[in-house]
Amino acid sequence: MAEAATANKLAWITGASSGIGRAVALRLADRGWRVAVSARSLEKLEALARERPGLIHAYPLDITDGEALRNAVKDIEQSLGPIDLALFSAGGYVRESARRFDAEKLADLFNLNVVGTAHALEAVMAPMIARGYGHIAVIASVAGYIGLPGGGIYGATKSALITLCEALRPQLEREGIVLQVINPGFVDTPMTKTNDFPMPFLIGQDEAAEAILKGLDSKRFEIVFPWKMKVAMKLLAAMPYAISLAVTRRMLRKDDAIDSKR
Repeated sequence: MAEAATANKLAWITGASSGIGRAVALRLADRGWRVAVSARSLEKLEALARERPGLIHAYPLDITDGEALRNAVKDIEQSLGPIDLALFSAGGYVRESARRFDAEKLADLFNLNVVGTAHALEAVMAPMIARGYGHIAVIASVAGYIGLPGGGIYGATKSALITLCEALRPQLEREGIVLQVINPGFVDTPMTKTNDFPMPFLIGQDEAAEAILKGLDSKRFEIVFPWKMKVAMKLLAAMPYAISLAVTRRMLRKDDAIDSKR
């Protein structure tokens, strides 16, 4: 993303108040992009905007509120111009156990991770299709590849996002729009700091942001990192159930529910 190629381009990032979304917003601004950032916390968004004055602009919203989100997109495009790149990073996490399985937690997380992202997709796809160009990236997770003990609810939301993107990619491609899915492994963010279990191949936010920017340039459908986690999870998902379930059975532990949102 050379400066000459990105001058005056506009990105919109949800979930930008912390973690991966925040890190990508800063790096895009450093490359000359104007960046509209959204999350629920106005205070955190304004603090982020102050780090890159004139380049990062705060638009607070809750992605589960479809009407507010659509209005925010209209405000962004009226104030800053057409959105060239939309990166959907907002989401949450819950760890469940069979003994305390809670369908309401599942419903809440699907509303945030899946329906909230769908609101964002709806808001940007129509104007992009009308213009005949655009770039959308959705952050899912390698957790969407296969069900892991304790990660069933979270993984199910990410599987849903991957499936949705797989279905939309050829349709949007025909309209001149690039759609990518981003599947990170463990990244050191405020959300993962709540985890009390080993996180193999953990990487920092800066490394994750650089991997995303490189992947966005490639236009390939899936951006996945780090490579060791990619290999491990894809191999596990490709195994026959007799083998993969024997592996995941070793991950069983006494779980307490952990919730986090960003």
